Amino acid sequence: MLQSHQTSAPQEMERAIAAAQSTACRHAFVRTAFDEARSQAANPSLQHLPLAGLAVSVKDLFDLQGQPTPAGSVVLADAPAASADCPAVARLRAAGGAVIGRTNMTEFAFSGVGVNPHHGTPAAHDGRFGTLVGPARVPGGSSSGAAVSVATGAAFVGLGSDTGGSIRIPAALNGVVGFKNTARLVPTQGALPLSTTLDTVCATTRSVRDAIVVHEVLAQRRVARSTAPLPALRLAVPTSVFLDGLDAPVAQAFERTLAQLRQAGAQIAEIDLPAMRQQPAYGFSAPESYAWHRELLQRAGERYDPRVRKRIEAGATLRAWEYIDLLRSRQQWIADMQACMTPYDALLSPTVPITAPLLASVAPADGQDAAMDAARDAEFFRVNALLLRNTSAVNLLDGCALSLPCHTAGELPVGLMVWHAALHDDTVLHVGLQIEELLQKQ
Repeated sequence: MLQSHQTSAPQEMERAIAAAQSTACRHAFVRTAFDEARSQAANPSLQHLPLAGLAVSVKDLFDLQGQPTPAGSVVLADAPAASADCPAVARLRAAGGAVIGRTNMTEFAFSGVGVNPHHGTPAAHDGRFGTLVGPARVPGGSSSGAAVSVATGAAFVGLGSDTGGSIRIPAALNGVVGFKNTARLVPTQGALPLSTTLDTVCATTRSVRDAIVVHEVLAQRRVARSTAPLPALRLAVPTSVFLDGLDAPVAQAFERTLAQLRQAGAQIAEIDLPAMRQQPAYGFSAPESYAWHRELLQRAGERYDPRVRKRIEAGATLRAWEYIDLLRSRQQWIADMQACMTPYDALLSPTVPITAPLLASVAPADGQDAAMDAARDAEFFRVNALLLRNTSAVNLLDGCALSLPCHTAGELPVGLMVWHAALHDDTVLHVGLQIEELLQKQ
Protein backbone atom coordinates (compact mmCIF):
# COMPACT_ATOMS: atom_id res chain seq x y z
CA MET A 1 0.00 0.00 0.00
CA LEU A 2 2.90 2.34 0.71
CA GLN A 3 4.54 1.51 -2.61
CA SER A 4 1.29 2.08 -4.53
CA HIS A 5 0.61 5.32 -2.63
CA GLN A 6 -2.64 4.02 -1.13
CA THR A 7 -1.30 5.18 2.23
CA SER A 8 1.77 6.88 3.66
CA ALA A 9 4.09 6.33 6.60
CA PRO A 10 2.79 9.45 8.42
CA GLN A 11 -0.81 8.23 7.98
CA GLU A 12 0.09 4.80 9.30
CA MET A 13 1.96 6.36 12.21
CA GLU A 14 -1.11 8.35 13.23
CA ARG A 15 -3.15 5.15 13.17
CA ALA A 16 -0.51 3.44 15.31
CA ILE A 17 -0.41 6.30 17.83
CA ALA A 18 -4.21 6.30 18.07
CA ALA A 19 -4.11 2.56 18.78
CA ALA A 20 -1.36 3.01 21.37
CA GLN A 21 -3.50 5.60 23.16
CA SER A 22 -6.67 3.48 23.06
CA THR A 23 -8.08 1.44 25.94
CA ALA A 24 -7.26 -1.74 24.00
CA CYS A 25 -3.58 -0.92 24.48
CA ARG A 26 -3.84 -0.01 28.18
CA HIS A 27 -0.67 -1.02 30.07
CA ALA A 28 1.03 -2.19 26.84
CA PHE A 29 3.59 0.64 26.93
CA VAL A 30 5.74 1.82 29.82
CA ARG A 31 7.13 4.76 27.84
CA THR A 32 6.11 6.33 24.52
CA ALA A 33 7.95 8.41 21.95
CA PHE A 34 5.14 9.65 19.70
CA ASP A 35 6.76 12.92 18.58
CA GLU A 36 10.02 11.21 17.71
CA ALA A 37 8.13 8.48 15.85
CA ARG A 38 6.13 11.06 13.88
CA SER A 39 9.37 12.78 12.88
CA GLN A 40 10.91 9.50 11.74
CA ALA A 41 7.82 8.48 9.78
CA ALA A 42 7.84 11.81 7.94
CA ASN A 43 11.42 11.33 6.76
CA PRO A 44 11.18 10.65 2.99
CA SER A 45 14.56 8.88 2.97
CA LEU A 46 13.01 5.97 4.90
CA GLN A 47 10.29 5.21 2.37
CA HIS A 48 12.38 2.83 0.28
CA LEU A 49 13.81 0.92 3.24
CA PRO A 50 12.37 -2.44 4.39
CA LEU A 51 10.38 -0.98 7.31
CA ALA A 52 9.55 2.27 5.47
CA GLY A 53 8.97 4.52 8.49
CA LEU A 54 6.43 2.20 10.12
CA ALA A 55 5.95 1.89 13.88
CA VAL A 56 8.22 -0.40 15.90
CA SER A 57 7.80 -1.09 19.61
CA VAL A 58 10.74 -2.11 21.80
CA LYS A 59 10.55 -4.43 24.79
CA ASP A 60 11.69 -2.72 27.99
CA LEU A 61 14.81 -4.90 28.35
CA PHE A 62 16.59 -3.42 25.29
CA ASP A 63 18.93 -0.44 25.43
CA LEU A 64 17.69 2.74 23.79
CA GLN A 65 20.19 5.57 23.71
CA GLY A 66 19.60 8.14 26.43
CA GLN A 67 17.18 5.99 28.43
CA PRO A 68 17.59 3.58 31.34
CA THR A 69 16.74 -0.08 30.73
CA PRO A 70 14.40 -1.08 33.60
CA ALA A 71 13.30 -4.47 32.17
CA GLY A 72 9.78 -4.10 33.54
CA SER A 73 11.04 -3.47 37.07
CA VAL A 74 11.12 -0.52 39.45
CA VAL A 75 14.49 -1.62 40.81
CA LEU A 76 16.38 -0.29 37.78
CA ALA A 77 14.21 2.75 37.09
CA ASP A 78 17.05 5.08 38.09
CA ALA A 79 19.81 3.13 36.37
CA PRO A 80 22.22 5.09 34.15
CA ALA A 81 20.93 5.83 30.68
CA ALA A 82 22.20 3.65 27.84
CA SER A 83 25.01 5.26 25.86
CA ALA A 84 23.81 3.71 22.58
CA ASP A 85 21.02 1.70 21.03
CA CYS A 86 21.52 -2.04 21.29
CA PRO A 87 22.38 -3.73 17.95
CA ALA A 88 18.83 -5.02 17.42
CA VAL A 89 17.30 -1.55 17.78
CA ALA A 90 20.04 0.02 15.68
CA ARG A 91 19.31 -2.46 12.88
CA LEU A 92 15.57 -1.78 13.00
CA ARG A 93 16.17 1.97 12.83
CA ALA A 94 18.63 1.55 9.95
CA ALA A 95 15.94 -0.40 8.10
CA GLY A 96 13.47 2.47 8.49
CA GLY A 97 11.70 1.44 11.69
CA ALA A 98 10.25 4.31 13.74
CA VAL A 99 10.38 3.54 17.47
CA ILE A 100 7.00 4.38 19.02
CA GLY A 101 7.82 3.37 22.58
CA ARG A 102 9.01 0.84 25.15
CA THR A 103 6.64 -2.03 25.87
CA ASN A 104 5.62 -3.62 29.15
CA MET A 105 6.89 -7.06 30.09
CA THR A 106 7.14 -9.57 32.90
CA GLU A 107 9.68 -8.17 35.34
CA PHE A 108 13.16 -9.25 34.21
CA ALA A 109 11.50 -11.50 31.60
CA PHE A 110 11.02 -14.36 34.05
CA SER A 111 7.52 -15.72 33.33
CA GLY A 112 5.36 -16.86 30.45
CA VAL A 113 2.18 -15.33 31.90
CA GLY A 114 2.90 -11.64 31.34
CA VAL A 115 1.63 -10.24 34.66
CA ASN A 116 3.41 -7.12 35.95
CA PRO A 117 2.54 -5.77 39.44
CA HIS A 118 4.51 -2.54 38.91
CA HIS A 119 3.09 -1.24 35.63
CA GLY A 120 -0.20 -3.11 35.30
CA THR A 121 -0.88 -5.92 32.84
CA PRO A 122 -2.23 -5.45 29.31
CA ALA A 123 -5.20 -7.62 28.36
CA ALA A 124 -4.93 -10.07 25.47
CA HIS A 125 -6.24 -8.87 22.11
CA ASP A 126 -7.08 -10.94 19.03
CA GLY A 127 -4.84 -9.47 16.35
CA ARG A 128 -6.10 -11.85 13.66
CA PHE A 129 -9.68 -10.61 13.86
CA GLY A 130 -9.17 -7.22 15.50
CA THR A 131 -11.19 -7.77 18.65
CA LEU A 132 -10.54 -7.70 22.37
CA VAL A 133 -10.37 -11.09 24.03
CA GLY A 134 -12.76 -10.01 26.80
CA PRO A 135 -13.21 -10.35 29.68
CA ALA A 136 -9.58 -9.50 30.40
CA ARG A 137 -7.27 -12.47 29.83
CA VAL A 138 -3.54 -12.85 30.36
CA PRO A 139 -1.47 -11.59 27.42
CA GLY A 140 1.33 -14.13 27.78
CA GLY A 141 4.90 -13.23 28.53
CA SER A 142 7.39 -12.19 28.95
CA SER A 143 6.99 -10.00 25.82
CA SER A 144 3.42 -9.08 26.76
CA GLY A 145 3.40 -5.48 25.60
CA ALA A 146 5.21 -6.35 22.37
CA ALA A 147 2.45 -8.75 21.29
CA VAL A 148 -0.39 -6.48 22.43
CA SER A 149 1.16 -3.51 20.60
CA VAL A 150 1.14 -5.51 17.35
CA ALA A 151 -2.29 -7.06 17.94
CA THR A 152 -3.92 -3.70 18.60
CA GLY A 153 -2.27 -1.98 15.63
CA ALA A 154 0.05 0.19 17.71
CA ALA A 155 3.10 -1.33 15.99
CA PHE A 156 3.94 -3.29 12.87
CA VAL A 157 6.90 -4.87 14.66
CA GLY A 158 7.22 -5.69 18.35
CA LEU A 159 10.87 -6.28 19.23
CA GLY A 160 11.15 -8.80 22.05
CA SER A 161 13.09 -11.74 23.39
CA ASP A 162 12.45 -15.46 23.74
CA THR A 163 14.17 -17.54 26.42
CA GLY A 164 11.50 -20.17 27.00
CA GLY A 165 8.72 -18.94 24.74
CA SER A 166 8.54 -15.22 25.53
CA ILE A 167 7.78 -14.25 21.91
CA ARG A 168 5.68 -17.24 20.87
CA ILE A 169 3.45 -17.48 23.96
CA PRO A 170 2.10 -13.90 23.74
CA ALA A 171 1.90 -14.22 19.95
CA ALA A 172 -0.33 -17.28 20.36
CA LEU A 173 -2.55 -15.68 23.00
CA ASN A 174 -2.92 -12.47 20.98
CA GLY A 175 -3.57 -13.93 17.54
CA VAL A 176 -0.38 -12.64 15.90
CA VAL A 177 2.87 -14.09 14.55
CA GLY A 178 6.00 -14.65 16.63
CA PHE A 179 9.26 -15.99 15.23
CA LYS A 180 12.03 -17.32 17.48
CA ASN A 181 15.09 -17.59 15.28
CA THR A 182 18.13 -19.72 16.06
CA ALA A 183 19.63 -17.82 19.00
CA ARG A 184 23.08 -17.24 17.53
CA LEU A 185 21.76 -15.40 14.47
CA VAL A 186 20.91 -12.11 16.24
CA PRO A 187 23.21 -10.38 18.76
CA THR A 188 21.97 -10.17 22.35
CA GLN A 189 24.28 -7.32 23.36
CA GLY A 190 22.42 -4.45 24.97
CA ALA A 191 19.58 -6.68 26.17
CA LEU A 192 19.31 -7.34 29.90
CA PRO A 193 19.91 -11.09 30.22
CA LEU A 194 17.71 -13.78 31.70
CA SER A 195 19.64 -16.84 30.53
CA THR A 196 22.86 -16.31 28.62
CA THR A 197 22.49 -19.85 27.28
CA LEU A 198 18.92 -19.55 25.97
CA ASP A 199 18.16 -15.84 25.35
CA THR A 200 17.06 -15.06 21.79
CA VAL A 201 16.40 -11.64 20.26
CA CYS A 202 13.43 -11.76 17.88
CA ALA A 203 10.09 -10.13 17.12
CA THR A 204 6.31 -10.24 16.89
CA THR A 205 4.68 -9.25 13.59
CA ARG A 206 1.27 -9.24 11.90
CA SER A 207 2.12 -11.90 9.31
CA VAL A 208 4.70 -14.51 8.40
CA ARG A 209 5.72 -12.36 5.44
CA ASP A 210 6.54 -9.56 7.87
CA ALA A 211 8.37 -12.02 10.11
CA ILE A 212 10.67 -12.85 7.21
CA VAL A 213 11.35 -9.17 6.50
CA VAL A 214 12.07 -8.41 10.16
CA HIS A 215 14.27 -11.48 10.63
CA GLU A 216 16.36 -10.42 7.65
CA VAL A 217 16.81 -7.01 9.29
CA LEU A 218 17.65 -8.33 12.76
CA ALA A 219 19.97 -11.10 11.56
CA GLN A 220 21.44 -9.13 8.64
CA ARG A 221 21.00 -12.10 6.34
CA ARG A 222 18.79 -13.08 3.43
CA VAL A 223 16.23 -15.81 3.97
CA ALA A 224 16.54 -18.40 1.22
CA ARG A 225 13.25 -18.41 -0.66
CA SER A 226 11.74 -21.73 -1.65
CA THR A 227 9.10 -22.61 -4.22
CA ALA A 228 8.35 -26.03 -2.72
CA PRO A 229 4.56 -26.48 -2.37
CA LEU A 230 2.95 -28.04 0.69
CA PRO A 231 2.73 -31.56 -0.83
CA ALA A 232 6.50 -31.56 -1.31
CA LEU A 233 7.20 -30.91 2.37
CA ARG A 234 7.77 -33.60 4.98
CA LEU A 235 5.91 -32.58 8.14
CA ALA A 236 5.58 -34.34 11.48
CA VAL A 237 3.39 -34.03 14.55
CA PRO A 238 5.18 -35.23 17.71
CA THR A 239 2.77 -36.99 20.03
CA SER A 240 5.06 -37.03 23.08
CA VAL A 241 4.19 -34.32 25.63
CA PHE A 242 3.19 -31.63 23.08
CA LEU A 243 -0.40 -32.90 22.79
CA ASP A 244 -0.95 -33.72 26.47
CA GLY A 245 -3.89 -32.09 28.22
CA LEU A 246 -4.93 -29.67 25.48
CA ASP A 247 -7.82 -27.31 26.16
CA ALA A 248 -10.76 -28.23 23.93
CA PRO A 249 -10.50 -25.02 21.81
CA VAL A 250 -6.77 -25.67 21.26
CA ALA A 251 -7.32 -29.31 20.28
CA GLN A 252 -10.16 -28.32 17.95
CA ALA A 253 -8.17 -25.58 16.18
CA PHE A 254 -5.07 -27.77 15.90
CA GLU A 255 -6.92 -30.80 14.48
CA ARG A 256 -8.87 -28.57 12.09
CA THR A 257 -5.61 -27.06 10.82
CA LEU A 258 -4.05 -30.49 10.31
CA ALA A 259 -7.15 -31.59 8.36
CA GLN A 260 -6.90 -28.50 6.14
CA LEU A 261 -3.23 -29.19 5.50
CA ARG A 262 -3.90 -32.82 4.60
CA GLN A 263 -6.73 -31.78 2.30
CA ALA A 264 -4.27 -29.47 0.55
CA GLY A 265 -1.94 -32.42 -0.05
CA ALA A 266 0.44 -32.08 2.90
CA GLN A 267 2.06 -35.30 4.06
CA ILE A 268 1.95 -35.31 7.87
CA ALA A 269 3.34 -38.14 9.97
CA GLU A 270 2.71 -38.68 13.66
CA ILE A 271 5.96 -39.48 15.44
CA ASP A 272 7.15 -40.25 18.91
CA LEU A 273 9.90 -38.12 20.42
CA PRO A 274 10.93 -40.23 23.41
CA ALA A 275 13.58 -37.67 24.39
CA MET A 276 10.76 -35.24 25.25
CA ARG A 277 10.03 -37.40 28.29
CA GLN A 278 13.70 -37.23 29.31
CA GLN A 279 14.42 -33.50 29.32
CA PRO A 280 17.04 -32.31 31.83
CA ALA A 281 15.29 -31.81 35.15
CA TYR A 282 16.81 -28.40 35.87
CA GLY A 283 16.80 -25.34 33.62
CA PHE A 284 19.30 -22.60 32.82
CA SER A 285 17.22 -19.50 33.58
CA ALA A 286 17.25 -19.72 37.38
CA PRO A 287 21.01 -20.18 37.96
CA GLU A 288 22.07 -17.83 35.16
CA SER A 289 19.65 -15.10 36.23
CA TYR A 290 20.73 -15.50 39.86
CA ALA A 291 24.33 -14.92 38.83
CA TRP A 292 23.27 -11.58 37.31
CA HIS A 293 20.81 -10.54 40.06
CA ARG A 294 22.64 -11.75 43.17
CA GLU A 295 24.00 -8.40 44.32
CA LEU A 296 20.91 -6.49 43.22
CA LEU A 297 18.72 -8.87 45.23
CA GLN A 298 20.79 -8.19 48.31
CA ARG A 299 20.29 -4.43 47.91
CA ALA A 300 16.70 -4.26 46.73
CA GLY A 301 15.14 -7.72 46.80
CA GLU A 302 12.03 -6.45 48.60
CA ARG A 303 11.15 -4.33 45.56
CA TYR A 304 11.07 -7.28 43.15
CA ASP A 305 7.86 -8.95 42.04
CA PRO A 306 7.72 -11.72 44.72
CA ARG A 307 6.94 -14.38 42.10
CA VAL A 308 9.93 -13.38 39.98
CA ARG A 309 12.20 -13.15 43.01
CA LYS A 310 11.19 -16.66 44.07
CA ARG A 311 12.13 -18.09 40.67
CA ILE A 312 15.47 -16.26 40.50
CA GLU A 313 16.50 -17.22 44.02
CA ALA A 314 15.85 -20.88 43.21
CA GLY A 315 19.00 -20.64 41.10
CA ALA A 316 21.14 -20.20 44.21
CA THR A 317 20.74 -23.88 45.10
CA LEU A 318 22.36 -25.32 41.96
CA ARG A 319 25.91 -26.48 42.58
CA ALA A 320 28.76 -26.10 40.09
CA TRP A 321 28.98 -29.81 39.24
CA GLU A 322 25.20 -29.90 38.66
CA TYR A 323 25.45 -26.97 36.25
CA ILE A 324 28.28 -28.71 34.36
CA ASP A 325 26.19 -31.88 34.21
CA LEU A 326 23.28 -29.79 32.89
CA LEU A 327 25.42 -28.49 30.04
CA ARG A 328 26.54 -32.00 29.16
CA SER A 329 23.07 -33.55 29.38
CA ARG A 330 21.64 -30.82 27.18
CA GLN A 331 24.02 -31.69 24.36
CA GLN A 332 23.09 -35.36 24.57
CA TRP A 333 19.39 -34.45 24.66
CA ILE A 334 19.77 -32.29 21.53
CA ALA A 335 21.46 -35.19 19.72
CA ASP A 336 18.67 -37.57 20.73
CA MET A 337 15.99 -35.14 19.56
CA GLN A 338 17.69 -34.42 16.24
CA ALA A 339 18.02 -38.13 15.47
CA CYS A 340 14.21 -38.36 15.34
CA MET A 341 13.64 -34.98 13.64
CA THR A 342 16.13 -35.21 10.77
CA PRO A 343 13.80 -36.87 8.20
CA TYR A 344 11.33 -33.97 8.40
CA ASP A 345 11.31 -30.41 7.08
CA ALA A 346 9.38 -29.12 10.07
CA LEU A 347 7.38 -30.24 13.07
CA LEU A 348 3.90 -29.01 13.99
CA SER A 349 2.53 -28.56 17.53
CA PRO A 350 0.16 -26.28 19.41
CA THR A 351 2.22 -23.30 20.55
CA VAL A 352 0.65 -23.53 24.01
CA PRO A 353 -1.74 -26.20 25.29
CA ILE A 354 -4.29 -23.79 26.75
CA THR A 355 -6.17 -20.66 25.77
CA ALA A 356 -5.48 -17.46 27.68
CA PRO A 357 -6.73 -17.75 31.29
CA LEU A 358 -8.68 -14.94 32.92
CA LEU A 359 -6.35 -12.25 34.21
CA ALA A 360 -8.19 -12.12 37.53
CA SER A 361 -7.26 -15.74 38.27
CA VAL A 362 -3.52 -14.95 38.39
CA ALA A 363 -3.57 -11.33 39.56
CA PRO A 364 -0.71 -10.26 41.86
CA ALA A 365 -1.25 -10.57 45.59
CA ASP A 366 -2.86 -7.49 47.16
CA GLY A 367 -2.55 -8.47 50.83
CA GLN A 368 -6.29 -8.19 51.45
CA ASP A 369 -7.04 -11.92 51.65
CA ALA A 370 -4.22 -14.37 52.41
CA ALA A 371 -6.17 -17.38 51.17
CA MET A 372 -7.06 -15.64 47.92
CA ASP A 373 -3.46 -14.53 47.42
CA ALA A 374 -2.23 -18.09 47.95
CA ALA A 375 -4.79 -19.44 45.47
CA ARG A 376 -3.76 -16.91 42.85
CA ASP A 377 -0.08 -17.72 43.36
CA ALA A 378 -0.77 -21.43 42.96
CA GLU A 379 -2.78 -20.80 39.80
CA PHE A 380 -0.10 -18.48 38.46
CA PHE A 381 2.63 -21.12 38.73
CA ARG A 382 0.33 -23.80 37.28
CA VAL A 383 -0.53 -21.63 34.28
CA ASN A 384 3.08 -20.54 33.85
CA ALA A 385 4.27 -24.14 33.62
CA LEU A 386 1.62 -24.98 31.03
CA LEU A 387 2.30 -21.93 28.90
CA LEU A 388 6.03 -22.68 28.81
CA ARG A 389 5.80 -26.45 28.30
CA ASN A 390 5.79 -26.69 24.50
CA THR A 391 7.77 -23.59 23.65
CA SER A 392 10.65 -24.09 26.12
CA ALA A 393 11.58 -27.39 24.48
CA VAL A 394 12.63 -25.47 21.36
CA ASN A 395 14.90 -23.19 23.39
CA LEU A 396 16.51 -26.17 25.11
CA LEU A 397 16.96 -27.68 21.64
CA ASP A 398 18.71 -24.48 20.46
CA GLY A 399 16.11 -24.56 17.71
CA CYS A 400 13.91 -22.15 15.81
CA ALA A 401 10.13 -21.86 15.83
CA LEU A 402 7.30 -19.84 14.39
CA SER A 403 3.90 -19.32 16.01
CA LEU A 404 1.04 -18.29 13.74
CA PRO A 405 -2.67 -17.99 14.54
CA CYS A 406 -4.88 -20.92 13.50
CA HIS A 407 -8.21 -20.06 15.17
CA THR A 408 -11.30 -18.80 13.40
CA ALA A 409 -13.57 -15.82 14.11
CA GLY A 410 -15.34 -16.07 17.43
CA GLU A 411 -12.77 -18.45 18.94
CA LEU A 412 -10.14 -17.58 21.51
CA PRO A 413 -6.72 -17.16 19.87
CA VAL A 414 -4.76 -20.37 19.29
CA GLY A 415 -1.22 -20.60 17.95
CA LEU A 416 0.25 -23.23 15.64
CA MET A 417 3.97 -23.77 16.24
CA VAL A 418 6.15 -24.71 13.26
CA TRP A 419 9.60 -25.70 14.49
CA HIS A 420 12.87 -27.54 14.00
CA ALA A 421 16.46 -27.68 15.20
CA ALA A 422 19.12 -24.98 14.92
CA LEU A 423 19.65 -23.21 11.59
CA HIS A 424 16.48 -24.57 9.98
CA ASP A 425 15.09 -21.03 10.13
CA ASP A 426 14.51 -20.58 6.41
CA THR A 427 12.60 -23.84 6.04
CA VAL A 428 10.48 -23.11 9.11
CA LEU A 429 9.61 -19.69 7.71
CA HIS A 430 8.78 -21.18 4.30
CA VAL A 431 6.50 -23.80 5.84
CA GLY A 432 4.85 -21.13 7.97
CA LEU A 433 4.27 -18.96 4.92
CA GLN A 434 2.64 -21.85 3.09
CA ILE A 435 0.38 -22.62 6.05
CA GLU A 436 -0.56 -18.98 6.54
CA GLU A 437 -1.60 -18.64 2.89
CA LEU A 438 -3.71 -21.78 3.18
CA LEU A 439 -5.46 -20.68 6.37
CA GLN A 440 -6.23 -17.26 4.94
CA LYS A 441 -8.19 -18.90 2.13
CA GLN A 442 -10.44 -20.81 4.51
